[in-house]
Amino acid sequence: MTRNENLLIDLADVQKSFRSSDGAARTVLGKVDFTLREGEIVALLGKSGSGKSTLLRIIAGLIPADTGRVQYRGHPIFGPAAGIAMVFQSFALFPWLTVQQNVELGLEAQGVPKAEREARADAVLELIGLSGFGGALPRELSGGMRQRVGIARALVTNPDVLLMDEAFSALDVLTGETLRNDMLELWDDSKIPTKGILIVSHNIEEAVMMADRILIMGSDPGHVRNEITIDLPRPRDVDSLEVRALIDEVYALMTMRPVQEAVGGSPVHAHLGYRLPDTDISRMEAILDLLADTPFEGRADLPQLAEEAELSDEELFPIYEALGQLALAQVEKGDIALTPLGRRYVEADQVLKQELFGQQLLAHVPLAAHIRHSLEQEPSGALPEKRFLDLLEEFLKADEAEHVLKVAVEWGRYGEVYEYDYHTGRLHLPEGAHDEAETQD
Repeated sequence: MTRNENLLIDLADVQKSFRSSDGAARTVLGKVDFTLREGEIVALLGKSGSGKSTLLRIIAGLIPADTGRVQYRGHPIFGPAAGIAMVFQSFALFPWLTVQQNVELGLEAQGVPKAEREARADAVLELIGLSGFGGALPRELSGGMRQRVGIARALVTNPDVLLMDEAFSALDVLTGETLRNDMLELWDDSKIPTKGILIVSHNIEEAVMMADRILIMGSDPGHVRNEITIDLPRPRDVDSLEVRALIDEVYALMTMRPVQEAVGGSPVHAHLGYRLPDTDISRMEAILDLLADTPFEGRADLPQLAEEAELSDEELFPIYEALGQLALAQVEKGDIALTPLGRRYVEADQVLKQELFGQQLLAHVPLAAHIRHSLEQEPSGALPEKRFLDLLEEFLKADEAEHVLKVAVEWGRYGEVYEYDYHTGRLHLPEGAHDEAETQD
């Protein structure tokens, strides 16, 4: 619930592109609309590459938008604004400065007199639970304490808007939860002057426990895909039915597979430019084994599976996507279930596993099928990887094309669909497959 309707941040039709090393432009954000009002905590969720951190840096005034309106309290943002402060994932402390000196940096940059700087730094260090640590160096503190210094440095400038970029993700679970709860207590008890908080996170539970609104970002280019309003009072009970239902709803939206659209050509060629999930086969198989075992017996609630697997949402989402794409598991409404083929895969010996994987790869991954077909049409049964990189670069920037091909190569080698020579950079048919292809011709 918002305390009032005063607009802090207002973005409309914001677009942002970056140029890759080969000079090609790639649109990271496409016509994004966003508002942050007084009294709100808003969380941004989205897969890697959806433009969350880029959006945060535009709001912070660290980078400009290419087009669109970017305003703080009705005024254009042309650079860092005095009323906006940011907390980084990496703590971003100067190791040679004491805690007190790190916290005072922003005030010093604003020209605040020394005596006032010291008094304000002392007050915020006490508020954030670091009283008595002003003379310590960052290396003498735990990770949780270093992040408290980062938060204190942001709060000491009395910002209207606090931006938090994965602020708790570098901490262990217990430390992150403690710090998150401390921040919420300061916010809900109005012990800090901040009027609005924007959080970028990969942690769904964290977003549901903290936010009044959750925005889910889609990719290619980044855009706001879904919005969820949360009317539950804080503090929230993570085990309550309402909170669990919200977590399930967000999981369902986050794991919903986007419709692949044609990109300047036939739908078949557009599918070739699909970004294969950034995961490996060993992790996929570990999740399948876990899903098949007690207590899940083939079906699991995604948050419970994440807890059992001891992996972050960021690590698990590409695994879910890959298993769904290969039809080994089905993800729907916050649950994941083995398909009949997935159960057969889990029970198979290694030879059959690879055979099934290869079959599914050819049936459901157009890039893998295209590589195999191209090799079969080639008299030598081999082709340089550059041919496929050039094709992918019609849809992706160079480094992304390389990554997608790398995943396709790893998956194809495991499924014995094709082989790859790391010395020559050439793909070729597996031994015996070339003769078989010539016989069929």
